[in-house]
Amino acid sequence: MKRIIISLAILLATITVSAQKVNVAAAANLRYVLEEIKTAYLKQNPKAKVNLTFGASGTLVQQIQNGASFDFFMAADNEFPLKLKEKGLTTEPMSTYAFGKLAIYSTTLDVSKQGLDVLKSSAIKKIAIANPETAPYGERAVQLLKSQKLYESLKSKIVLGENISQTAQFAFTGNAEIGFVALSLALAPDMAGKGDYYIVPQSMYQPIEQACILIKTQVLNTEAAKFKKFVLSPNSKAIWEKWGYGLASGK
Repeated sequence: MKRIIISLAILLATITVSAQKVNVAAAANLRYVLEEIKTAYLKQNPKAKVNLTFGASGTLVQQIQNGASFDFFMAADNEFPLKLKEKGLTTEPMSTYAFGKLAIYSTTLDVSKQGLDVLKSSAIKKIAIANPETAPYGERAVQLLKSQKLYESLKSKIVLGENISQTAQFAFTGNAEIGFVALSLALAPDMAGKGDYYIVPQSMYQPIEQACILIKTQVLNTEAAKFKKFVLSPNSKAIWEKWGYGLASGK
């Protein structure tokens, strides 16, 4: 009898620890801001465990649809979370957590002064853009080029990154003279210290409304709901602003 009680105690302890673990699938533009939010969350919840996986929103959606073990999805737009909801893979309505901003980044050109005119420079051989099929920031970059009547003349120079982080690396390492990146990545210490960036006016492209949603799991993950609440709370407001995001209403 004593042995059974001990075994049950061990089992319950294992379940408790497991319930505290949150697996987050996050858009690549969130790499720096979400690490900081995670740190702030763990200070208030030291027993919690939060694992962050970054990638293109479309790629993460495919992984979730194929059964990847994620509890919480933070996309780079509001369309990919909706796809999961429509397939019955989520537990509640999605929530907008921030508005992203598109920027142009370069380590060789003075983009902050030239703005979009820099795209006409003969010095540009390659322009890095995230894959528009899976990365919302890449889709907005293509949208911008088309609206400015620049796409046809520049499309031969475009190189596609798997996600916005890889796209930023292309520009950071000089493999592309120009990169369309998330402002949050251009503000990262390494990138800001080595290159120059220009914030594209938000009136020139469809708003990047970034939304999140809880994923349906076999066992209700209360810690995931708690982490989501923190992401949306006033506690994270200053962190979102620090990394160049626009705030969702009510934050």
